[in-house]
Amino acid sequence: MPFPVRRLLAPRLLGLHALAVLATTAAVLLGIWQYDAWGSRRHDQAASLADAPARALASVMSADDPFPGDAVGQPVRLAGRWLPRSTVYVADRDLGGRTGVWAVTPVEVCAGSTSCAGAPAMLVVRGWAPTVADVPPAPTGTVDVTGWLQPGEGSGLSDPDPTDDVIPEMRVADAIQHVDQDLYGGYVIARSTTRASSGVEPGLRPVTPASLPKAETFTALRNLLYAFEWWVFGGFAVYIWWRWCRDELERQRLEEEGPDEPADDGAGTGSDPRVSGVTGVPSSP
Repeated sequence: MPFPVRRLLAPRLLGLHALAVLATTAAVLLGIWQYDAWGSRRHDQAASLADAPARALASVMSADDPFPGDAVGQPVRLAGRWLPRSTVYVADRDLGGRTGVWAVTPVEVCAGSTSCAGAPAMLVVRGWAPTVADVPPAPTGTVDVTGWLQPGEGSGLSDPDPTDDVIPEMRVADAIQHVDQDLYGGYVIARSTTRASSGVEPGLRPVTPASLPKAETFTALRNLLYAFEWWVFGGFAVYIWWRWCRDELERQRLEEEGPDEPADDGAGTGSDPRVSGVTGVPSSP
């Protein structure tokens, strides 16, 4: 039986349909607004950190600390010594619409020390190149680095060849296989470096703030929760409208069918007049 749409289009019911459409539309649009606000605040936080003054690495985290969640993109400065033999290359890195590799060389962090031997190291992204073959030799000697602090990636990509120096993502657990000392729980994308032979390394392009990972999901969490709350409200409004339509059709069906007729129990008109209220007992003449 086709759905009796005409029954729900009576003039007295149109106002309720309009109210359901208005409530649902408002909930969806308010949810989109809160979702956009969540995305904008995450972008604003990442941008403000990227342009903030650089802080000493020691004031942000130590080698034994977990990565501080509020320091994603924080500019930091550190000093130490390059570890060229521990250079690794991160595959599938995009820059300007092209796919290449990041050249990553650890730096022993030992500012103010006479010897760096055994000091914990920070992974430093020196720059981007189209292929591993295009990356210039890793630098040597002491260095001062300023760059953007980032947490290690961890999407679960497997390394197809753990024996080479190419890793699938910037994961500290993968890079530590190529380093002989402890690593910090993050990495730094170099903004500038100073060495005895200063200058930009030929064959490398700088990684810009636009290449930094997105801000963490929980930034502006309240706006995200408000968005889901509005969408749930919209879904509830649709459910209430559906239930109301179903009940209205059921009410109209019962009105059209009318009340049920009482069943014949054999004691009404047409019963044997010779039989009284007791079965089998003849009535008096």
